[in-house]
Amino acid sequence: MRGRTWLGAALVLGAQLRALWLAAAVEVHTAKEVVAVNGTNQRLKCTFSSSSPVSQQLSVSWNFQPEDLSSHEPVFRYYLREPYKPSSGRFKERVTWDGNIERNDVSIIIWNLQPSDNGTFTCQVINWPDVYGTIGEVRLRVVQKVSFSEIHFLAVAIGSASALMIIVVTAVIVCRQHRRRARDKRTEVADTEL
Repeated sequence: MRGRTWLGAALVLGAQLRALWLAAAVEVHTAKEVVAVNGTNQRLKCTFSSSSPVSQQLSVSWNFQPEDLSSHEPVFRYYLREPYKPSSGRFKERVTWDGNIERNDVSIIIWNLQPSDNGTFTCQVINWPDVYGTIGEVRLRVVQKVSFSEIHFLAVAIGSASALMIIVVTAVIVCRQHRRRARDKRTEVADTEL
């Protein structure tokens, strides 16, 4: 009987510790996929939420995993309130800090995108004492030109419908004015005959 009591207490304690760990974790939020045109610049947005206030020891790590799954490459670091650009690698001189720690924003900008930048970027935030949490992932696709998306189609459809409506309203107004002038002429002719 005593063994069951200990087992039950251990299970309850384990569940409470797990809930406490999840409550103290850092949550990282990113777009899942970003499509950008070759040669342009792209902001990779990463925000976070933490159960603790932003600490002086907050650290941010951006890493890159190419599509060919070769080794991870560091992209950018932020630690002790200072951004650190990479000193070597494909992103040297091509990445800039664009975050605002007070707004829980740890975003970066990649300059002059190239097809070799296709892959997955990860954003990890550690905000002491919240050292556990999710890692944000952004899949970047660099294309030669923007494809005709649903948004473009919707914009063309709305623009066409608006133009058609303007043409119809203009035609109705012109027809009414033409009828009014014709009626006024008939009235003038009838008045002169009397």
